[in-house]
Amino acid sequence: MKANIAVLPGDGIGPEVTAEAVKVLKAVGQRYNHEFVFHYALIGGAAIDRFGTALPDATLDLCRRSHAVLLGAVGGPQWDDPQAKVRPEDGLLAIRKGLGLFANLRPVKMLPCLVHTATLKAEAVKDVDLVVVRELTGGLYFGKPKRQWHTSRGRRAVDTMAYSEREIERILRMGFELARQRRHKLTSVDKANVLETSRLWRQKAMEMAPLYPDVELEHMLVDNCAMQLIRQPSVFDVIVTENTFGDILTDEASLLAGSMGMLPSASLGSKTRKLLGERWGTFGLYEPIHGSAPRRAGQNLANPIATILSAALLLRHSLCLVQEAEAVEQEVTDILDAGYRTYDIMEAGMKQVGTKEMGDLVSLRISAGSQS
Repeated sequence: MKANIAVLPGDGIGPEVTAEAVKVLKAVGQRYNHEFVFHYALIGGAAIDRFGTALPDATLDLCRRSHAVLLGAVGGPQWDDPQAKVRPEDGLLAIRKGLGLFANLRPVKMLPCLVHTATLKAEAVKDVDLVVVRELTGGLYFGKPKRQWHTSRGRRAVDTMAYSEREIERILRMGFELARQRRHKLTSVDKANVLETSRLWRQKAMEMAPLYPDVELEHMLVDNCAMQLIRQPSVFDVIVTENTFGDILTDEASLLAGSMGMLPSASLGSKTRKLLGERWGTFGLYEPIHGSAPRRAGQNLANPIATILSAALLLRHSLCLVQEAEAVEQEVTDILDAGYRTYDIMEAGMKQVGTKEMGDLVSLRISAGSQS
């Protein structure tokens, strides 16, 4: 197979962790006889510095021509002026909208070897295996009006949360379908006791439930969900929710896996790309859930596993290479079982390695498999 992959390293630790994911993908290509062609472009603060925009047209065009997109992270203190007309995060919102990526999948699974790295008690997190399906292109982040202004009584600001029935239906459908492939339980998270958008969300979920009689549907208010993720996280299978709630809950859920450096994500839409033979892959953008961590940049400290596992999701969803994706995931597990750790998941008695060394461990084990 030959596939074109757009690589957007971004800012901070983004270039470091994406370099290790690319290294792993090259090893996969060598082992399984695939040709992955990597094309690089700017996004976020790096793009602002060079082009004055967080998402240049050339970057978006490159992504549209590719089979999949691998993204690092964006942002940093040098672009944090709240009065700035353009911010690195604008690039993330624009690329999701521009590529039609309406669903963000964030799997959270506690590996047995990392149980004691979690902030919570081991017995609370040992059985955690859930996926959050977050709506990506609606809600507060995109609603209009959205502005700040001066009045005679001081400054005011407004953001608008808006959702259409179509937007809600397509993300709920993805949640139901994913639950069917897992443990057949879907938790729909809203704030229906206060928000009209959430009332529409809950109504639509109830209307769709009869189409999925094999899936147990429960409704949960977002504040209760935030509590239950800490109190009894293992009860969740698939969580589906709107944009802002999903953004917050998935960062909270990172505590359940020991570190944000362990959690990948896939942003998917309805578009497909033709692959070898009769296969079609779902076009998507893949990135770690963590930010650019500028204080860790350039120190060979950042954990690249979330980005490497994002590359595994890329193999699975966009390139339909399930065996290859499983190989990457297994090698990561085996390396952690062998006691190798980056600083964020380090424990006494383990062997601490840097960003490049962790990437080398995964890629070399995958390459070695081609010789066995």
